[in-house]
Amino acid sequence: MGKLCGLAALLASLLAAGLWGADRPNIVWLIAEDFSPHLGCYGTREVWTPHLDRLAAEGVRYTRFFTTAPVCSASRSAFMTGMYQTTIGAHNHRSHRDDGYELPSGVRVLTDWLREAGYFTVNIRELPPELGFRGTGKTDWNFTYHGQPFDSDRWSDLKEHQPFYAQINFQETHRTFHAPRRADPAKVEIPPYYPDHPVVREDWAQYLDAASELDRKVGLVLAQLEKDGLADSTIVMFFSDHGQAHVRGKQFCYDSGLQAPLIIRWPGRFPRPKQIVPGSVDERLLMAIDLAPTVLALAGKQPLPPMQGEVFLGDSAAPPRKYVFGARDRCDETVFRFRTVRTERYRYIRNFTPDRPFLQKNEYKERQYPVWNLLKQLDAEGKLSPLQKFLTAPTMPPEELYDVVTDPHETVNLASSPQHQRVLQELRQVLERWIEETNDQGRTPEPPEVAAAKGLTRPAAGPGAPQGKKKGKAKAA
Repeated sequence: MGKLCGLAALLASLLAAGLWGADRPNIVWLIAEDFSPHLGCYGTREVWTPHLDRLAAEGVRYTRFFTTAPVCSASRSAFMTGMYQTTIGAHNHRSHRDDGYELPSGVRVLTDWLREAGYFTVNIRELPPELGFRGTGKTDWNFTYHGQPFDSDRWSDLKEHQPFYAQINFQETHRTFHAPRRADPAKVEIPPYYPDHPVVREDWAQYLDAASELDRKVGLVLAQLEKDGLADSTIVMFFSDHGQAHVRGKQFCYDSGLQAPLIIRWPGRFPRPKQIVPGSVDERLLMAIDLAPTVLALAGKQPLPPMQGEVFLGDSAAPPRKYVFGARDRCDETVFRFRTVRTERYRYIRNFTPDRPFLQKNEYKERQYPVWNLLKQLDAEGKLSPLQKFLTAPTMPPEELYDVVTDPHETVNLASSPQHQRVLQELRQVLERWIEETNDQGRTPEPPEVAAAKGLTRPAAGPGAPQGKKKGKAKAA
């Protein structure tokens, strides 16, 4: 009898401390690449996404979720640490892979914190053979990681190791697009800053077909969770690493480059946080760096590590954000420096390299983006509208301000509008304060030899770009 009482007391203490696996939910991240909110449940036509639409109907669909960088490696470095990439020195695309650069003291990837909390961590490559595809296993971080960031890469380990955190990366919407043809190019809705041209329509249709194929594979994964008896104990989060792989999307700081889908489904086995209402739409401003601290809070990690992201679910959720921020620095061999802040209504962009053209040379885009080259051709032939010629101009404005409510495609720059000077000044000051408070490492450009190794042929800092004085490791704010 005494042994039974002792066992009961032990179990009670484990439950109270959140250390008993059955008492905590599993967590799965389904991560798409280069994908904006172009799903049926977000109102997109000519795309077939019944599985993700159902996930949204069973969970919460978020309409103002943004990554902090419009390119994969910088964005992933941020959301896996809960820190701005500009703070931790991970802001330049595909940087610090082989130079020994380490994260600042106290900054760790999400999986390290989760393992401390008793979670088994998996970056899935090996899915059940009957599904017919593999996960990419993508990490793509801009820093050196010592050790093994995940415990496994196999789906088959999930049932034996609970609670677990698992992520599956899907590459369908990353160029080049390969998917069965379904979308009708004549019926797709193209943004007004692109010419209405067969090449543009075909490219957009292929992107939507890739989204439909992404949905098919997500459906197989969700069905496997059900089959394995894991769905009722697993939080599912679907999102993408940044916006769409189109000319004005990826690598640029508009909504088209930074806004991403986010859908969260809560498992029936666990009491729902008050912010989770099945079938609802959440319009709060959120950033991808908010995912890590939120996951840790849901996993029972206490106290939470210091992060710049904020918890948005559960009793410890922070008040709604008023601003969200983003940044773009060198991508491949192409140097820009953009910083941006967005509210519910406005987006402000500061361009520290305004002397450069939007279509500055970029081998990746010239090779993979047919519309990139088409724009140059049509401009030479005098066939672009004034709106479309913004993309082919020899320079860019130093400041941009858009009313995203009345102008969702961000086509009318209000920076010189007398009626919007108060908003401009407010957001300018907010952005300047954010740059200082977060210790933005982009104020110091990469050394010329580093940029040269990426194929750069011009100075790393143009007019208007602050000059750094020294090279060194980033300090976390």
